[in-house]
Amino acid sequence: MSSADPLITRIQPQGQRGLKVLIHLDEGEPFELMLEALEQSRLGIGDALPANKRHHLLDADANVRVRHAAFNLLSYRARTHQELRRRLRQKGFHTARIDACLDLLQERGFLDDEAVAAAFVRDRLRHRPRGRARLSAELRTKGVAPDVTQRAIEQVFEDEQVTDHQLAEEVAKGWVARQNAAALAALAQDTHSPERDKARRRLNGYLARRGFRGEEQRHANEVALRLAKEQR
Repeated sequence: MSSADPLITRIQPQGQRGLKVLIHLDEGEPFELMLEALEQSRLGIGDALPANKRHHLLDADANVRVRHAAFNLLSYRARTHQELRRRLRQKGFHTARIDACLDLLQERGFLDDEAVAAAFVRDRLRHRPRGRARLSAELRTKGVAPDVTQRAIEQVFEDEQVTDHQLAEEVAKGWVARQNAAALAALAQDTHSPERDKARRRLNGYLARRGFRGEEQRHANEVALRLAKEQR
């Protein structure tokens, strides 16, 4: 430190929440910091701010900012590691700083991909039923690892005491309830026709998009066909 090092002359609170401060020096432009970073440095009015201290101060400030941004995102809803990493990257934070932040959050229990995956599957089963294939695909887009996805699906299916057949049947009933009389009449036809083929393609497409394949899809078709015939 030399006699030419700038001195802190004023610390000015910023914003209503008081999370940031403006640091005034006896020379040069003032700069903004997170209050937490300043408190960590133990610097105050009258202290010198040589280049090395300023570097460490700004580095600490960046760590505080990425952590505050992460907590703010988590306050809206739980997120997976990949979702949070993606959003923080969009905010312009450096990858290495993000990864360090995520490691800290995981150590403190604020990040848990398995818990997020289980909550997601449970919500889908209760409000927007999906088959295993669709659930796996949706969790994949959230960055959940395949083994974590598999465990979450198996555990929630067991906890909710639901089977693939039951879900497929529920989805088929919902589809039938939304069709008009003409569509149901076409579906219920006993002989081939363009109208029947179109209705069945629509039904199967709907089931496939919701993750039902093979035996579950066949069962859902049987349920839908029975309901359509009952309404003729």
